[in-house]
Amino acid sequence: MAKKQRSRNGGTQAFLADRSFYVLGVFLFLLIWQAASMLKLFGDDFSEAFSPFSAFLALIEMAKDGNIVHHAVPSLRRVLVSLVMAIIFALPVGVLVGYFKRLEQLTYVPFQFMRMISPLAWMPIAIIIFGVGDVSVTFLLWLVAIWPLILNTVHGAGRVSPLWLNMAKTMGAGDKGILTKIIIPAAIPDMLTGLRLAVGVSWIILVPAEMLGVPDGLGYFILDTRDRFRYDQLMATIFIIGLIGYLLDSANRWLISKFAWKI
Repeated sequence: MAKKQRSRNGGTQAFLADRSFYVLGVFLFLLIWQAASMLKLFGDDFSEAFSPFSAFLALIEMAKDGNIVHHAVPSLRRVLVSLVMAIIFALPVGVLVGYFKRLEQLTYVPFQFMRMISPLAWMPIAIIIFGVGDVSVTFLLWLVAIWPLILNTVHGAGRVSPLWLNMAKTMGAGDKGILTKIIIPAAIPDMLTGLRLAVGVSWIILVPAEMLGVPDGLGYFILDTRDRFRYDQLMATIFIIGLIGYLLDSANRWLISKFAWKI
């Protein structure tokens, strides 16, 4: 019993020691941020407003007046809607392209060409087609999200061992059975990796996309704080964007750890 207790205590201490480096990293980040502000690296007139202390006070103010919820919820809604639409479109396309060699050859050049175009270059076209508002933003975020989903799914579907496929065909399985019973389960790790990449790049593109004229959202609020010279709220909004992005990525890492497996 005593031996088990010592082992449990040792494991707890090792866990806390390991996690302490994460806390230390956050502390060092805030220290560097504060030092940059004190050294007026952000400019003589604005460094104080850009400090972490000013951002923290602004964060409390924004929490009290409801600005955080008012602008974070629409941003999250736009990202989630675009991701759902991207998943519905990209995963079936990725599975089919990864399984059928001729389809991969047919789509390779167009896909590589399209994915290398910055989504911000589509902004004028999105406005012309959909007008100013949520639909344009959702379209841009969808356009960003589909490529990591498609390409990672293609990779996952294409790397399935030919032995598995030949064995399934020998046992009488058709294309439908192979896709549903072998290809899709085997591609799940790559699908989840693609989802993680899609979430990250969508959240990054969200801020400039929300500068298309929408009346709310974190990207809109950044412009609003700039126009009102509330640079402390601007830094607080940047902090919120980073925090939400970190939480979204953590959720994706949890999904990968729970549902992904190695072939």
